[in-house]
Amino acid sequence: MTKYSAMHETFSIERKIRASASRVFAAWANPQAKRQWFACHDEWVSLDYNLDFRVGGEERNRVADSNGVLHAYQARYLDIVPEARIIYAYDMKLGEIRISASLATVTFEATPSGATMHFTEQVVFLDGYKDGGSRRQGTEILVDRIQAFVEREGNIAH
Repeated sequence: MTKYSAMHETFSIERKIRASASRVFAAWANPQAKRQWFACHDEWVSLDYNLDFRVGGEERNRVADSNGVLHAYQARYLDIVPEARIIYAYDMKLGEIRISASLATVTFEATPSGATMHFTEQVVFLDGYKDGGSRRQGTEILVDRIQAFVEREGNIAH
């Protein structure tokens, strides 16, 4: 008999970024730009990526880890305010097993030195999946990667 469970967690990450809010927002919205920073493990193999950045649009990212295990991310955009806010819901699967479902909010605020990006995720881990802090750690890596991406000169996120 399968034991069903739901373990909830919420976390927030804030970054002061030396790039305009419009540039940071564009790095989320542009499929070519996002594909350059949206990975927390460089050694994993990309199998499929698609981004339809609009309210109601979907994003899909499927990768194989170094052991060949499929990690599948499927998102749907719920709210987009250009250069201000993105809200999306997504689930994660390992192989064919759904391990979590999340609601994520990203906000952008212009500052004199660039922008502040604030990321908040409300996640529910499913059916006994033990995260051990890896979701937050992976998200910290992604936030570091987008910051480095938009702060570099000459990238395509303009």
